Amino acid sequence: MSRIGNNPVAIPEGVTVEVKDNVITVKGKLGELTQSYDAVEVKVEDGNVLVARSADNKEQKSKHGLYRSLVNNMIEGVSKGWTKELELVGVGYRATNQGQKLDLALGFSHNIVMDIAPEVKIETVSEKGKNPIVKLTSHDKQLVGQVAAKIRGFRKPEPYKGKGIKFVGEELRRKAGKSA
Repeated sequence: MSRIGNNPVAIPEGVTVEVKDNVITVKGKLGELTQSYDAVEVKVEDGNVLVARSADNKEQKSKHGLYRSLVNNMIEGVSKGWTKELELVGVGYRATNQGQKLDLALGFSHNIVMDIAPEVKIETVSEKGKNPIVKLTSHDKQLVGQVAAKIRGFRKPEPYKGKGIKFVGEELRRKAGKSA
């Protein structure tokens, strides 16, 4: 029995949810998102979105909570938005942006220039004496996470000194190193 799937998703003011032909469309002040679904039933009733399954087979059980979470993330995204913050830890590591182009100096022989999707707003913060921070904001949680993971993949944090790109608030497992 899915505990997450049984919970209704409240629709806040200013957000509209449409269900038509196995496609959920959520519109809000920050944008519009669509998601196709199968194996479950999605209904909009008196200010709530309900996800139900007709049988108890393995496929429907597994997708029951999944689609409820996806709908919840879509509704939260178009009303509040999603933000990921990345911190560049290392001497000489810098980040700048011009519009949707992110320029990263990560200790390689060249800078990495990355084009960011137009749905994602990017902001770089560089203060003297602190590590540079890259802020990604969008209404699509999946897209923000994907872009953040791609940026982090350029220089993952290493376990000895902790240098690399990490999420703000991420706890790294540190190793002791050589003992002479």
